[in-house]
Amino acid sequence: MLEPFDALRRPSERVAPDPDFAAELRDDLRRLILNGAEMTTTAEAPATAAELRSLTPYLVVTDARAALDFYVEAFGATRRADPIVMDDGRVGHAEVAIGDSVLMLAEEYPELGNVVAPEGGPLVRIEVPDPRATAQRAVELGAELLRPVEDRGYGLAGTIKDPFGQKWLLAQGASAAAGPKPARHGEAMYFTFQVPESSPAKAFYGAVLGWQFTPGSTADAWRFTGPGLEGGLWAGNRQVGWKLMYAVDDLEAALARVREQGGQTGEVENHPYGNTADCTDNQGIEFWLWEKPDRE
Repeated sequence: MLEPFDALRRPSERVAPDPDFAAELRDDLRRLILNGAEMTTTAEAPATAAELRSLTPYLVVTDARAALDFYVEAFGATRRADPIVMDDGRVGHAEVAIGDSVLMLAEEYPELGNVVAPEGGPLVRIEVPDPRATAQRAVELGAELLRPVEDRGYGLAGTIKDPFGQKWLLAQGASAAAGPKPARHGEAMYFTFQVPESSPAKAFYGAVLGWQFTPGSTADAWRFTGPGLEGGLWAGNRQVGWKLMYAVDDLEAALARVREQGGQTGEVENHPYGNTADCTDNQGIEFWLWEKPDRE
């Protein structure tokens, strides 16, 4: 009588993988290598802060699978579960989260009257951190630039048409305004989460807390948003953990108080959004001080 473990002693045999699985894996690896995207299955896509609201766009596109990839890579969208695929192979329903909103889409169903909008159809406005960079990335992915990104008196904005027939108005998001927002003296007004490596941190906090990430302005830095929270995630060889920026009315006076209380202070740096300085408290914890540019 053979023991169950006897099978483990037999020579291994190579088998051909499922073609659909192999194709999906190749696509995931391509996006991971070329675009720095997080590799995850749609069934394990992280929960997000996005919710269904009073008005939710529902698009009809020519190729829903390709459109999902485009919105993820161009707009930083996050997939919401697996698409619903009909018996004939067409995608009957799919969803992505963009910021705090949900976008729904499906492929054309002429028999139901659902077809791609003709030229001159609806225009969907989307807020992005950097409209110029988003427009450039979209064009690289096959979109058509209909109106260049310019400031026409109401902030940076431009128009593109994606490869699936949908037009988008790319607008400067409020969260991308240059510099921190004004705050009261002593208020923590910006949060930086410092980690050894960005990829595992993004995967972990995206899955656990629903944070969404967009590239920052420096190497391996990422803006993140979540329920009631926004800040920056920064990877590198530095103190691990939260580093907060506090508003002060008088930076020089505040730095003097830091030294008086046993802390350490760095050099004052001048920025368009105000003056800042790195500090360390009397227990070795790092933080920033920021002097409001509009102080009276």
